[in-house]
Amino acid sequence: MGDEGIGVHVVKWLEENASLKNVDYLDGGTGSFYLLEHFHNYRKVILIDATLDDREPGSVTILRPKFSSDYPITLSAHDIGLKDLLDALYISGKQPEIILFAITIRNLDKMTLDLSPELKEQIPAIANQVVQFVQKMQETG
Repeated sequence: MGDEGIGVHVVKWLEENASLKNVDYLDGGTGSFYLLEHFHNYRKVILIDATLDDREPGSVTILRPKFSSDYPITLSAHDIGLKDLLDALYISGKQPEIILFAITIRNLDKMTLDLSPELKEQIPAIANQVVQFVQKMQETG
C-alpha cells in the first residue's frame, strides 16, 4: 500500500484524535460497490485518497467529483472501483455531495505497508485540514 494508503492513515488519525460531532468514519479501502449503501445513507461524503500530480507530497487538493472523469489520477488498486461507484451513484439518482481530499504522493519504487517519512509526519496537518473543513461545513449547514 505504501503512500497510496495515506487516506487510511488520515482516517485513523481522525478517529483517534478529532472530536467532530455527527461524523462517521469508514475505511473504504478497496470496498468499491460494497460502499454503495454507505453512500446512499449520507447527504455528504468526504473521501480522502492519494493522487499523482506535480505538487509536493502531502499537498491537499479539495475536489467535488461528480463523475468518474472528475476523479484525479491515482496509484490506487481501487481506482476503477471507486470511479465506477461514482458513476453508479449518479445513475441511481442517489448521489450524495462528494468532497474529495486528494493528497499528493510520489510514484513508489517499491510496495510497503508503511508511509514514507515525509508523508507520515504530515498526517496531523492533513487531518486538521479535514477537521477545519468539516467544522466550517457544519457551521454553514
